Amino acid sequence: MTHPFRKRSRPPVLPDDSLSYSVLQASELVAQVGEGRNLTECYEAMLAAHAGWADGVRGAVRDLAWVSLRDYGRQDPVLRHYLRKPLPLRVEAMLRIALSRLERRPDEAYKIVDQAVAAVGAIAPGLKGVANGVLRASEREKAYCAALRAADPVATHRHPLWWIERLRAAYPERWEAVLSAGNQRPPMSLRINPRRTERESVERRLRESKHGFRTLDNGALLLDLPCAATALPGFAEGWISVQDSGAQWAAHWLDLADGQRVLDACAAPGGKAAHLLETADVDLLALEIDPTRARRIQANLERLGLDARVCVADARNERDWWDGRPFERILADVPCSASGVVRRHPDIKWHRRAEDIAHFARQAAQILESLWRTLAPGGKMLFVTCSVFDDENGKQIERFCKRHEDAERVPLDGRLDRQLLPDAEQDGFYYALLRKRE
Repeated sequence: MTHPFRKRSRPPVLPDDSLSYSVLQASELVAQVGEGRNLTECYEAMLAAHAGWADGVRGAVRDLAWVSLRDYGRQDPVLRHYLRKPLPLRVEAMLRIALSRLERRPDEAYKIVDQAVAAVGAIAPGLKGVANGVLRASEREKAYCAALRAADPVATHRHPLWWIERLRAAYPERWEAVLSAGNQRPPMSLRINPRRTERESVERRLRESKHGFRTLDNGALLLDLPCAATALPGFAEGWISVQDSGAQWAAHWLDLADGQRVLDACAAPGGKAAHLLETADVDLLALEIDPTRARRIQANLERLGLDARVCVADARNERDWWDGRPFERILADVPCSASGVVRRHPDIKWHRRAEDIAHFARQAAQILESLWRTLAPGGKMLFVTCSVFDDENGKQIERFCKRHEDAERVPLDGRLDRQLLPDAEQDGFYYALLRKRE
């Protein structure tokens, strides 16, 4: 006689140094992004919950999640073809991770399929057969899957269709290169802190520790290979900071001088604020609306031995934070779509909608109006976004200048403004410098 209560088998415990374990954990991040959550915040929460993870585990989980999300749209036609009904979001995420890895590492196909199926079995044993069938079929029918992807522009370019079309219209000769850059691993650049060291010392220590690099036009050091910041010589001592080379133009183009009163609006996490203080002896106020992010500004400044007033406030309401004394320089690094940094934050391109661009442009316009009132006659304001969409950039400045007769545009190294597009050296940024007529 069969016992009426059968003992359920427990899901297998996966070794934390296995690919299956990394797939299991990374799938949680991918699934959370699918639910609309912020990837970086989810990853930080995961690290806090797994404080004992070795560096290798942290790196493997992060790599699988980030790469899969850069490839997110690429797997849609394959999943639509092989699945007859939707899977739980977590299991679907595991398939996305596995399909992405199969394309990138075809010589490891057996291991990838085996480990991905094991990861599915850890949370949904009844779906192991489905996962195994999809992955093995995609391997058997590689050419057919390649054709499915090639016929789908979202799968081909790994960006939403509205995004692709907008870039094609804006950059008819470079749109494919911009999209391709958004799918790659980002470069890693360093900024030297002259308050604590000299360039020669940093370069010597990098060479001694076998970190290859080259110096870019703005003084940024572009590493040959990215690495953990804490592994860099001089990082703990505050000699260097990790900052994209495109972002390092801000301090150069703001035209700083000792003794100036300077405002950095929307300052978190503090990289540009620190660079301003490293460049000149200025009286700096750093604004940030988010208290948690404001604390990161302070932490960055302390590591580098720098000092500024950090204020938690909304830049649009100057009455809440301005004492009435005008600023001689303002860095207006305004909120935007972040379309120029999607390779660092791949969840962005799947969370954004076409209508969001107009929303960010309106928000930035409100901030500019408030900041302009605090700028001294003869003072300069550098407008910055990490966007590649002109509605947030050049068109924003054109609209602002039409509203303000006292605003004149100041060229940046001989150009009226600068749109930096993401490439092998830098992320995407837009810069425009305005001077308030006296």
